[in-house]
Amino acid sequence: MNLRRDVFQAIADPTRRTILLLVASQSMTAGAIASNFDTARPTVSKHLQILTECDLLKQEQSGREVYYHINAKKMKEVADFIEPFRKMWDDRFNKLEAVMKNYKNQ
Repeated sequence: MNLRRDVFQAIADPTRRTILLLVASQSMTAGAIASNFDTARPTVSKHLQILTECDLLKQEQSGREVYYHINAKKMKEVADFIEPFRKMWDDRFNKLEAVMKNYKNQ
């Protein structure tokens, strides 16, 4: 049985967020990704497995190498989910800023 991992738990980890940033601009092999970290390669492999299980990364075989690249469609789903919260907080900060300016001018 393949349980799907929670995408938000996956991106909560700073190492996994860094991996996503690394592969956002170009496909990379596990070795190239691992070379950016001071951890053991199996640790990075576990992070890659989690990101792949969440569908945030896709694997592509090219000869003997496996390249990881970002799944833009899944990342957009995450961004679309977060967007209403961002707007809500922007509105709250703008209101707070207006109150602070009003208070300062009194």
